[in-house]
Amino acid sequence: MEDLKETTKLVAADRCDVCGAQAYIRVGLESGDLLFCAHHGNANKSKLEPITISWHDQSEDLSKR
Repeated sequence: MEDLKETTKLVAADRCDVCGAQAYIRVGLESGDLLFCAHHGNANKSKLEPITISWHDQSEDLSKR
């Protein structure tokens, strides 16, 4: 799994696929991308790691608010 810093930055319009909150994590899978808020991304990380192609995490943006 690679961390892609060059990936297109997530913006306020990007929403978590679980709860609808602002997405800070994009998970690249063979079948497509999943978007997660920081909470749901971290909660599902161990389950997704075996099938993840890329993991883009912008949760450090939360501390800039």
